[in-house]
Amino acid sequence: MANALAQTPVALTDFSQFEKSGPTWHSAGDVNADLEKNNLFNTKPGSGILVNMPDENNHGQDLLTHLQHSDADVSFDYMMAKGANSGVYLQGRYEVQLLDSWGIARPRYGDNGGIYERWNDARGKGNEGYEGYAPRQNVSMAPGLWQHLSISFQAPRFNSAGVKTANARILRVELNGVTIHENVELMGPTRGSMDLEVAAGPLRLQGDHGAVAFKNISIKNYDKQKPEVTGLNYFIYKGKFNAEPDFKKLPPEGRGNSLILTSNIDNKVTSEYLVRYNGTFSVREPGEYIFNMNVPGGAGSMKINNSVVVPIGGRSTGKIMLPAGNHTLELLYAKTESWGKPTLALTVAGPGIREFLISDANIAMSDEADPIIAEATSNTILRSFMDIPQGGRITHAVNVGSGKQLHYTYDMDKGNIVQAWRGGFLDATPMWHDRGDGSSKPLGAVKIFGNASFVLNTLSTDTQAWATDSAGTAYRPKGYSLDVEDRPVFSFLMYGATIKDAIRVMDDGHGLKREITIENAPPNMYLRLATASTIEKMGNGSYLIDNKSYFLKLDNNKAFIRDINGGKELMVPIQNKLTYDIIF
Repeated sequence: MANALAQTPVALTDFSQFEKSGPTWHSAGDVNADLEKNNLFNTKPGSGILVNMPDENNHGQDLLTHLQHSDADVSFDYMMAKGANSGVYLQGRYEVQLLDSWGIARPRYGDNGGIYERWNDARGKGNEGYEGYAPRQNVSMAPGLWQHLSISFQAPRFNSAGVKTANARILRVELNGVTIHENVELMGPTRGSMDLEVAAGPLRLQGDHGAVAFKNISIKNYDKQKPEVTGLNYFIYKGKFNAEPDFKKLPPEGRGNSLILTSNIDNKVTSEYLVRYNGTFSVREPGEYIFNMNVPGGAGSMKINNSVVVPIGGRSTGKIMLPAGNHTLELLYAKTESWGKPTLALTVAGPGIREFLISDANIAMSDEADPIIAEATSNTILRSFMDIPQGGRITHAVNVGSGKQLHYTYDMDKGNIVQAWRGGFLDATPMWHDRGDGSSKPLGAVKIFGNASFVLNTLSTDTQAWATDSAGTAYRPKGYSLDVEDRPVFSFLMYGATIKDAIRVMDDGHGLKREITIENAPPNMYLRLATASTIEKMGNGSYLIDNKSYFLKLDNNKAFIRDINGGKELMVPIQNKLTYDIIF
């Protein structure tokens, strides 16, 4: 039986999954871009990556999958060369733009992640283009770095006569983990599309504009019939229930029939009560079904064929493998709090079936607050707790924002940059809503640098392990001062040395420039520039970090890469001053 979450990867060992590829497309095992040269990749032999490099003599052609998709989730990793332009067309007709938009502060529809405009010559010169949609914010990375795009698409609908009854929609687009579009209606094909709109079409990779590389392409098609809940009857019980009662000993206060699972039962009990539904769950497609139940101010649970699928709780999930056919369903909804109106939301996803609401639409009863957003239109500092994935909570975090939409977090306890991000500054809701917990969250596409320890240390040998705590370092933070542009310069003491740490956003917005100055440094002091699973030396003082996640660049020929505990560290000895760039 099929797994509800299964994706269909597009095999990239060769071009057999596509129509004719043309001379500009190649398979590669690895690819790198030159930050100084337009539309140029350097590739290594192998497979798994599709690389397109058109030139003056070969303008290239688009790749079309043999696979046809209707409603679908499409995701892939891609890399742009410097100055490159490309795109991906859903069903071959609706383009999401791929472009080197590195450092652009205010993106337009034609920038990376934008939904490209439509085109009609009949509108008159200068007005031919219309209905393009810019991404909410620019979270694009540098050329030569892998980026990730995921798209949830709803195909246009047609009746039996072939007449369109509903437009296509892009339900959601995430670029590098950040939502940049939601629920965008597509009135028709975008510019450069294939012919007329259809119920199903190929994924189309644009190949006639610029150098682009793709890997990890997957398509999840939603083309199966949805399950249904029918034959519902219900019983109402008065009281507060946080667990399933013995219904044989509990007489109902009321009963009836319903066309839908709902918390809006017409009953005389208005404060605390339980509704027990019985009905049939009809499955047309065999496989795994995943349920999510949300019951603010109450509790809920569900059984299928007398087996517990969703355990009782205010927000619960569960899954079950089911053959095609009819199955008995029992659902309990308990309103346990007198405040608020009754609310029940139940969704289901299955093989070839996108998650949908199988209860009524009464789902707006969450207690989520309106977001409290901290913006950075100029140099801005906000101190808070900061939770780092796999890094725990930083209690002395200084978040530094800039008007160039590039920001970072500095850990005062370790004298180190722990993360940087592009896009919006901070979601301060967790810190300022209600009593708050003191934390904030980045709003953009985040790069975690893996520097959970001190940036500086002393080593007796090049192979000595990096210290994980401050024992013997005499580390003492000294806060920060502001320069004439309100940018912080951090200070701390360590091993008897005085350290100044100045981090600046580059004028072009391409990254961060860091300058560390040391007075009275001991003779064996080292700076650890990066810890990562992979570090590639690229020449000209550049290094690619963590599977092409970001660049480091420094003019120092004493830097070296070492292997530590299955990972890599980029190290450099330091005595007085070092400047390097973090580019992403």
